Amino acid sequence: MSCCDLAAAGQLGKTGIMASDCEPALNQAEGRNPTLERYLGALREAKNDSEQFAALLLVTKAVKAGDIDAKTRRRIFDAVGFTFPNRLLTTKEAPDGCPDHVLRALGVALLACFCSDPELAAHTQVLNKIPILSTFLTARGDPDDAARRSMIDDTYQCLTAVAGTPRGPRHLIAGGTVSALCQAYLGHGYGFDQALALLVGLLAAAETQCWKEAEPDLLAVLRGLSEDFQKAEDASKFELCQLLPLFLPPTTVPSECLRDLQAGLARILGSKLSSWQRNPALKLAARLAHACGSDWIPAGSSGSKFLALLVNLACVEVRLALEESGTEVKEDVVTACYALMELGIQECTRCEQSLLKEPQKVQLVSIMKEAIGAVIHYLLQVATLAISPTTPGSTWPGDALRLLLPGWCHLTVEDGPREILIKEGAPSLLCKYFLQQWELTSPGHDTSVLPDSVEIGLQTCCHIFLNLVVTAPGLIKRDACFTSLMNTLMTSLPALVQQQGRLLLAANVATLGLLMARLLSTSPALQGTPASRGFFAAAILFLSQSHVARATPGSDQAVLALSPDYEGIWADLQELWFLGMQAFTGCVPLLPWLAPAALRSRWPQELLQLLGSVSPNSVKPEMVAAYQGVLVELARANRLCREAMRLQAGEETASHYRMAALEQCLSEP
Repeated sequence: MSCCDLAAAGQLGKTGIMASDCEPALNQAEGRNPTLERYLGALREAKNDSEQFAALLLVTKAVKAGDIDAKTRRRIFDAVGFTFPNRLLTTKEAPDGCPDHVLRALGVALLACFCSDPELAAHTQVLNKIPILSTFLTARGDPDDAARRSMIDDTYQCLTAVAGTPRGPRHLIAGGTVSALCQAYLGHGYGFDQALALLVGLLAAAETQCWKEAEPDLLAVLRGLSEDFQKAEDASKFELCQLLPLFLPPTTVPSECLRDLQAGLARILGSKLSSWQRNPALKLAARLAHACGSDWIPAGSSGSKFLALLVNLACVEVRLALEESGTEVKEDVVTACYALMELGIQECTRCEQSLLKEPQKVQLVSIMKEAIGAVIHYLLQVATLAISPTTPGSTWPGDALRLLLPGWCHLTVEDGPREILIKEGAPSLLCKYFLQQWELTSPGHDTSVLPDSVEIGLQTCCHIFLNLVVTAPGLIKRDACFTSLMNTLMTSLPALVQQQGRLLLAANVATLGLLMARLLSTSPALQGTPASRGFFAAAILFLSQSHVARATPGSDQAVLALSPDYEGIWADLQELWFLGMQAFTGCVPLLPWLAPAALRSRWPQELLQLLGSVSPNSVKPEMVAAYQGVLVELARANRLCREAMRLQAGEETASHYRMAALEQCLSEP
């Protein structure tokens, strides 16, 4: 028995409860455990801190002695609450002979018990412990101390439970957990493998936020993993293949990491492997190709041989997947192989500083032709699956067209490929595909079972349509399929902007619809019909809710800031938002009913009110230009709009922001 146990037993001796009573496991699924009842009774009757601590010690020991059911856990929480764990985590006055970290270990053990309940794991009293829990992961101490090891295990249990709640990852990132996990892993102390597992989960849930908060620490982990990968001689190298893509940064990958990763991949892919060993390596190579092109492959003979091997393996994998009947097709692997084939095409067409010599290019072109032929043959075979309803959650052969969308997105930007796609009827097919996929997300369908790929595919379709709107406006006006598409966008956006977690898709739909409305402004469907009014009201909602006034400490004037819903995805959203503002501005003079509708929504008044409530220095020039464009067109289009803006101090606001065009417009009768 430890010194702390002896101290506790001495205190409990006065109440008739002995420390030896803590041995039975608290694992009864039904009824009440007599031992627990005695412990909780002692806790309720404790007259001082020492007696409370002693009783709590035994309750905690009972909790740790075995599994407990949800009802028992709740009874413990009702008796103990968060008060005792809070005191244990922060107190510096331990009973004689009991180290401070033992008290903290008790507090964490109770929190770990409570966190088994998802509702309690999301409680503010748990969330506000994240910073102190994170410090426990890197605290120094005797690595062989049993209490310290137990506390570390319980800490990981708490943090993992929080990570499993809806907003848990965001709280963990804000609480410094990512940096603490990185340091715990790099220290290779007790529990470092748990640190890596939790890091993987956080990166998968909120990659951008993780890198924003802890980039130096995550890069240090990447360096360590890359070095381990390069040196690994056992099966761990295949496990690292699966982990490493998650740790590649959104910015530049350090050169020393690229060297280690390429060397490790060369050793793996140069060996005879089974598919479960080879596929993670191909996916890692594809991620590197996406992030760095061919810059991660060294020049010279070794680099050219490696690239040729990589592309060759990718082509073989594609042919096996598409030509062999009965072969299990893994979508992520095939997609990775397409990325590697694209890398091969880029190097084969590069005239200067190519990694490949001419004979290698000729050989690879021949191999890639065969793989591309397999793709075309497959698509011809399944061409009638391409626009048929897809069963939610089905594998990719029922949705072959989706794999072509990223390529089409690139091709529609270039004049030659775009003309070929238009000539072959690709836009019409894409419209039908979009409408079919959109049907899967409509009311009456259970969207919770849909794979993420459906929504990603819809966003990519929108990008392709945006390219066509900008580069081939005549096509939008003359092809009837775009009228059907416009009708779907108009009827769908009002519900879409209200749905949580679908803001990026709503941005794509709103922006595409606004740009198409400018081209189809003479269509009867856009002449103030209920559908058109609903669409523009929803578009205004999307455009108007992006920014808010936010108070700043020590200042009397607020600043313009992103709304919480927009802040986390603004990097992906901002281009669509600015394009949407520009498109809305262009629609105002073309649709006479739009300015009065915007006035009834109070957008111009609220926009001027927002600008008047924040510091002009906090509003970037591009924001000022976007806001002025909308306000000027609304003011020019409608007398009542001008009067409403004047009543909202529009001329004064225009002067403060140097909006000369708006100021002049509002000065006119």
